[in-house]
Parts: sequence; structure tokens; C-alpha cells
Amino acid sequence: MTKANVEDLWEHLHWLVVLHQQGSFSKAAARLGVSKASMSQHIADLEKAAGIMLVQRTTRSATLTDAGRQLVDSMRGAFEQIATGYANVRDLAGAPRGFLRVTAPVAFSRQQLVPRLPEFLRRYPQIQVELDMSDRLRPLAQEGFDIAVRHTSAPPETHVAWTLAATRTVLVASRSYLGTRSSPESPEALVDHACLHYPRRQGTATWTFVPEAPDEGATHADPVTVPVAGPLAVNNSEALRDAAIEGLGIALLPDFSAQSALESGRLVELLPQWRATGAFGDWLYAIRPYSAHASRVSQVFVEYLRESFSQGFTFRPPAQVQPAL
Repeated sequence: MTKANVEDLWEHLHWLVVLHQQGSFSKAAARLGVSKASMSQHIADLEKAAGIMLVQRTTRSATLTDAGRQLVDSMRGAFEQIATGYANVRDLAGAPRGFLRVTAPVAFSRQQLVPRLPEFLRRYPQIQVELDMSDRLRPLAQEGFDIAVRHTSAPPETHVAWTLAATRTVLVASRSYLGTRSSPESPEALVDHACLHYPRRQGTATWTFVPEAPDEGATHADPVTVPVAGPLAVNNSEALRDAAIEGLGIALLPDFSAQSALESGRLVELLPQWRATGAFGDWLYAIRPYSAHASRVSQVFVEYLRESFSQGFTFRPPAQVQPAL
């Protein structure tokens, strides 16, 4: 391939990198904003110019041949440098502007993130946000996400992470449920209650607790693990919260899912002297794929989230109704 040929094929080479990241012609075309037919033709033209097959095609996916991977590996650093240089220049052009792709868990997005987006978008009117609400851990770089919010105890070491807020897990029930059953006074008492739980693995569901304040002089507190069972198991904290509000049983929830229901009095917290462990993460993080440069759009979004969540998820008890005079 002559020098002139290479210069004519810069776009084709970039599209090959995107195809490798996305894993299919359809996804790559969507990422680039072009038709699938155009995507396929560009890759075919590149293969013809190179004189070697670069992509193995199936009806559902596209994987690179050894030659294709070698070519992409040799170009990846150059394209990242170009992207970084372009982002640096754009960041000099006044107010933050651009397109931001974010992925976050469904319940957290609905309850906490979406209500905060209007203020962010009013503050930065030249930024457009695309929010993917999914409980699946999406590969950020491969699927083109700039930022992810993760509810976990430790962020992945392969990504850059910012702490947004500490979270805790709370045990809750509705007053209607507690009106039919005595309130549990210890974790062991939960075996006699209907417990709404998040399915984690095969076998008997269990909840584990440690005392919030260990006995004086104790160096640590032994955990108490209790088998639980109930009429509903569902892998969404919002659904668990709503089932608990309806009086179906006792639920363990992340504090950000329980906050509004606790403040309104629709749910009450149980066993506050005990802390549930292992059910959900201890922290909320914003993470991004590792690179030497973070775009200004990503930076201001993370700064806004850190500011917004700086107070955590403290509960204000429902207001007391004053008797009429």
C-alpha cells in the first residue's frame, strides 16, 4: 500500500477500530452514525487495498483476523492520541459542550439519577446526555460509554473511579405488615417472617448482620447469618421496595431506594442497631475507562454528581401531624 493509499484510507482504518470495539457491523454503524451497508463497504475496500482478509464475518458478529488485530493494535495508541488532542482543543472553546453516554443501574437511575438530570442540563445547556438504564455491567469502552455509575464495595482497578457517596443497607417493612406480625427484635427472629429478598445464587437465601455498636471492649463483632424465605424474590430494589410498601413482607434495601418511603412513613426501619452486610455495595462510584485525558463534559458531570450526592442518603422522619385546635 503506497503512502497515497494510506492517506485515502484514514477513515476506513478508524472504522476498523470501531468495528473491533463494537463486535458487529450493526453496532459499529450505529456508533458512527452511518448505514450498515456503508460500514461493510468501507471494510471491504480496506481489505481490498491491504490485499488480506481483516474481518471474519458471521450473521451476528464480526471478529478480526490475526492481521486485523495486528493492524488495530498498531493504530490504537495513535487514535487515542488524536481523540485526546481533539478533546483538549474543544475544552478551550468556552462552556462545556458535547455528547455524554452514561450507564447506571435501573433502580438507582429512576429514584436518584434521573431527578438530578434536569438541573445538570439547565446548568450546561450545550451538553446532551444519553442514559442507559441497565443492571448489566456493560463494557464501557467497547460499548462507547463515557461514564458509568456503579453500586459496589470496590471499583474495578482497570478504570478511573470517583467516590460519589457512601451507602448502607436498611431493613424495612410497612406498618400494615407489622400490624399483623410482631416486630423482630433480633436478626434470628427473621426466620419467622416473610422476607422479600434479592436472588443472588442457588440454594437457601441468607441475610448477614453485625452489631452497629459492638459490646464495650470487643475487638470485633461476630456476624449473624439468618436463612430467609418469603413470597417474592426479585432482582430489582425498586420492586422490593414497592412490595414491602404493599405489606408483603420485610425487605433489605439500599438506602437510596428506601429513602423516600422512609421519609414519608410508608416504610419503617427495623433493627437499626444491626448493620446488614454483603447484600449490596457500600459505595456509589462514577467510573470511566482509563485514559490519560478525561473530557471536560465527563469532568463537569462527575463534579455535579459528587456535589449532588455529597450529603449521602440521610433520612428525615415524617412530619408529625399537629392536632386541630
